[in-house]
Amino acid sequence: MSDALESLVFSLVPQARQDEHLKRQLIAHCEEILSSNIGQTAEKDIGHLADLIKRHLLQTTPSGSSTLRFTNLLSRLLDQPVLSRKHASLQFLYTLASTPTSAPAASFLPALAPPPPTRPSSKATTPIDSQSPNRNQRGKSKADLLREYRLRLGQPHIPEHLILRDTLYLLQGISGKYVQFSVTKDADQNKELVFTEDPMSSASHADEGGRENSAAEDRTREEETGLTLKRLDVWIEDWRLRMRMMSVCVEGARDAHGGALVNLIHGYAENGDPFIRKFTNQLLEEVSKPFFATLHKWLFSGELYDPFSEFFVAVDPELAHLQYMQPSLQGVGQLASDGGFGGGEVEDTSEEHAGGLQLWEQKYRFQKDMLPAFVGETFGRKIFSTGKSLNFIRYSCHDSDWVATRERLSNTGGTLKYSDIVGLERSIDTAYQIASQRLFDVFFDKYKLLDHLLALKHYLLLGYGDFADQLMETLGPSLSKPANALYRHNLTATLESALRSSNAQNDPPDVLRRLDARMLEYSHGEIGWDVFTLEYKVDAPIDTVLDPTAMMKYLKLFNHLWKVKRVASTLRAGWMRIAGGAKTFLRVPELDYDWHQIRLVMAEMIHFIRQIEAYCHLEVMECSWQDLHHFIQKKEGDLDALIENHRAYLDRMVKKVLLLSPKAGREENLLNQVRDVFTMILNFREATDDLYNYCLTESARRDAEKDAARGVYTRIETAEDRRYTAESLPGILSRVREYGAAFSERVQTIVQALASHPDLDCRFLGIRLSFSDFYKTRKEQQLRA
Repeated sequence: MSDALESLVFSLVPQARQDEHLKRQLIAHCEEILSSNIGQTAEKDIGHLADLIKRHLLQTTPSGSSTLRFTNLLSRLLDQPVLSRKHASLQFLYTLASTPTSAPAASFLPALAPPPPTRPSSKATTPIDSQSPNRNQRGKSKADLLREYRLRLGQPHIPEHLILRDTLYLLQGISGKYVQFSVTKDADQNKELVFTEDPMSSASHADEGGRENSAAEDRTREEETGLTLKRLDVWIEDWRLRMRMMSVCVEGARDAHGGALVNLIHGYAENGDPFIRKFTNQLLEEVSKPFFATLHKWLFSGELYDPFSEFFVAVDPELAHLQYMQPSLQGVGQLASDGGFGGGEVEDTSEEHAGGLQLWEQKYRFQKDMLPAFVGETFGRKIFSTGKSLNFIRYSCHDSDWVATRERLSNTGGTLKYSDIVGLERSIDTAYQIASQRLFDVFFDKYKLLDHLLALKHYLLLGYGDFADQLMETLGPSLSKPANALYRHNLTATLESALRSSNAQNDPPDVLRRLDARMLEYSHGEIGWDVFTLEYKVDAPIDTVLDPTAMMKYLKLFNHLWKVKRVASTLRAGWMRIAGGAKTFLRVPELDYDWHQIRLVMAEMIHFIRQIEAYCHLEVMECSWQDLHHFIQKKEGDLDALIENHRAYLDRMVKKVLLLSPKAGREENLLNQVRDVFTMILNFREATDDLYNYCLTESARRDAEKDAARGVYTRIETAEDRRYTAESLPGILSRVREYGAAFSERVQTIVQALASHPDLDCRFLGIRLSFSDFYKTRKEQQLRA
């Protein structure tokens, strides 16, 4: 290495052969340059360098032969394992080839350049006059043009060290002696550089000896400092590019802030230029620090500190001052001093109950346009959910283990920064899983959400059969009265009696205290069956899942299932009465055929109502519950996923149990027809009761006639005897036949509608209602008749 440097120094500076001190100084300076990092700021990319060389070869030899030859040689070079600095070798050769032939050899070693030419006089021959014809043909450099311009104005040439000194001042924003900033500004509000007159230009120029002394001083200063304009240009090249990049970013970010600003800068990180990528990454590392500070506070403590609205999570200003609704002061589940069975008017707290879900869903908003691209929407949603969950645990659930949870979250994250995207994603996943798991534990362990869901299924959806039968049996006589004759304390007392006389008494006391009986708003002429309903009271924080809308759906399902239960109970009691009074019917033999037809129609009604019950409870409610229970057991997702699954569970039951249609304006057509069938069944039962009472009266009358023929009077005529006379029989039979025929026709219409229903389960219900094509055959017989 030393021999090569020595020969290079001798070839460039011949006087170093006689001056041993100068030779050692130049060799030491060369070794310093070789050991420095000059020119190594960019990444070594042989492919990019090869493209530059090919482009240069195509400019010199358009035929392309040199390019093909270079490609062949490059492949052979890359296969050589001996050479270790292949990129440096190619860079050296490319720089040599790119250097103009007239340029001095100091292009690569600025400190070894020969001394600059002495300052010429106004009448001296300039280098521009001694240019070769080839030089004139190829054009002039900017230095030559400047020299020629100043000679044309009669101004002497400014030595390089003076311009270098001015350049150092200009880089600091200070005007130099010869080059200064203009007083005026251009259209872009930037100051231009202008050359000023040399204050000594009007004086006589120094003699030739003075110029030689000045040139000698210039060479001595250059050798001592080693700084030239070219070297300075090389040193500030990186900073010039950095300033240019910063200018582009500033111009593009005039109306952007926060996450949008980070997104704009991140767009330059995908550039193929290694320098631009590195600069953008360094800039993002600094610009994203406020973002990551806000992210850390939101991700690990659930607190949003964003005074300048730069984060992708925003708070609703109308809800910012509100907190989640506090639980009852009497403890979780204790709703009132009377245990939930008190009489009197109940205060409407629907607005309070709406607070939990409203704050959860609307207090914080996800702003996709402010989300940095390096985070991604999937992880952004996880961050949003994690912060909301922690905020909910802190302010709504009052979790006593919050401190331990927060410590675990902080330990998983470490320091969040742009340069560690993999660590950021890992921290987000871990924080999301821990927060979601903790929130599930709070809901299902501390607040017993699963017990409340089961209670709603057992009581409002009549899952407890013995409780429903007991309640129906004890409330039946009261509900047959007008609605204005019912009192709430009687209803709650009957409810409590039904609970104690069924297996429901084994449920937790907290669940039983929440169950209540009340009446809906009623109008004139309605009876208790029309206005009675059960109610299940919930408070914070479980009202976030069991929100008022969900409770209204439970109420709608209860009202429908209660009607089904009433019709089934009515048919069961009517069938037992008919079967038990068979001996009574034999005493009116002319009505045997009518009773046979009644039994056929009643069997058809029992089949219909049993299929409806089995469909609602087994195929809809149980299957929907299994899906919800499976999700709860997995404990995957966050509170939003739990709310969404519970809504899907309720929506599926409402849609299938009520036989709703997706057609707009015709959603409840089938439901209304089914309820009309319920009314027909109740009317039919009332007509058969009248016929039964007539048979009893007629049988007693005939027995009294037989006794009177024997001279024994055993019966006194009552008001009921006068009501059920032979004249009333045709009307009773007409009603029985009318309701029976109307029932068959309406069920036939329902079966046809179910056959074309878009829901598969509803179509299967239609098949079960007419499993042997009973109604299809009957319709064909009616058409033939």
